[in-house]
Amino acid sequence: MDYLQINGGKKLSGSITISGAKNAALPVIAATILSDKPVTLTNLPNVVDIRTLLKLLTMLGGNVTHEDTVAYIDNSSINSHKAVYEIVSQMRASILVLGPLLARFGECEVSLPGGCAIGQRPIDLHLKALEAMGAKIEIKSGYVHAVAPEGLKGAKIIFDKITVGGTENTLMAAALAKGTTTIINAAKEPEIVQLCDMLASAGVVIEGIGTNELIIEGTGGEPLTFPETEIIPDRIEAGTYLCAGAITNSSITLHKVNAEHIRASLDKLETMGFGFDIDNDTVTIHPAETIKPVNLITVEYPGFPTDMQAQFMAVAAIADGESLIEERLFENRFMHVSELNRLGADIWLKGSTAAVKGVEKLYGADVMATDLRASSALVLAGLVAEGTTNVRRIYHLDRGYDNLEGKLAALGADIARKKEQK
Repeated sequence: MDYLQINGGKKLSGSITISGAKNAALPVIAATILSDKPVTLTNLPNVVDIRTLLKLLTMLGGNVTHEDTVAYIDNSSINSHKAVYEIVSQMRASILVLGPLLARFGECEVSLPGGCAIGQRPIDLHLKALEAMGAKIEIKSGYVHAVAPEGLKGAKIIFDKITVGGTENTLMAAALAKGTTTIINAAKEPEIVQLCDMLASAGVVIEGIGTNELIIEGTGGEPLTFPETEIIPDRIEAGTYLCAGAITNSSITLHKVNAEHIRASLDKLETMGFGFDIDNDTVTIHPAETIKPVNLITVEYPGFPTDMQAQFMAVAAIADGESLIEERLFENRFMHVSELNRLGADIWLKGSTAAVKGVEKLYGADVMATDLRASSALVLAGLVAEGTTNVRRIYHLDRGYDNLEGKLAALGADIARKKEQK
């Protein structure tokens, strides 16, 4: 098993290019099921989750050619409508094939994804939306069995709470439904906007893109034809590297960034004393005279993202003062706290709030990654910890970061991927 070894204390400098967004690419890949023509996707990140979902398409009978950041997908040959546990258990986002499979073929079987390290994320909102559109759904032997023999019908969907995956599944189902579907309390993330734009580029009429109310005119079962689609930049990867610049108090430049997508992170880093130059798709972070504490609460986009909470906690661990971080979206997303404390951080938890008292110095230690974003927080802490930090279980990182150690090394970090001794 691989681990990352980091010798801390190096200043960073230089520039890197941000990869395509994993969380945008996954629903876009699932949406290709809605087409019976070849689709080309570009700027895909080189991460495990992308390869996993592409493998699922081939298991369903699709033809996929994946070269570096480009995938050529032809789903005209799909002959299976069953997403098996073997794949769905590796990646929750596999549930995104539910809506498009049902919309195009009138039936599907998708394994229940179960829980994950950051807490339960049930799919009941996805299923209620599809039932409102006329699907008959039964859960049996760990699988969601869904049928809509006469096709899906437009409906008014009101989500009790904002759900990114539920919005995506409903959007894809609505694209091929008969009539008009209205989604109220829809998620507004940039990844949702990209999916809407992709569907619109294939002729689906969608009103309200970028708002919490989406109105979709379905094609009545007619498959879509997509033009080439380029995946948007990864806002969480961009935010993570900005935190790398912040925690080492260095000046680094990121290329291929949409600054609007990372506005919440930029605002909080400015509060902590860092400066920025923003020019088109380039962002440069400048050091702070003093790293100030920060108070933040995770909420849905455009608020502060839960996927940046752990990285900001690592920066707050060396700030001059006490920070308060409240996690409102997932009940189990503080598992990195004990590992940061192993490095010398002073963090205590009370319910969904973490109090982070800044310390003068962190110290290298062996730490263990527990989920994707927690892993990156430990890497960030290792960049400034005195001595050597070994971050283990980095298969979490490989799910969502494209060549993290290579990009950090290009900025001057002393970081290397190593193999565990057997």
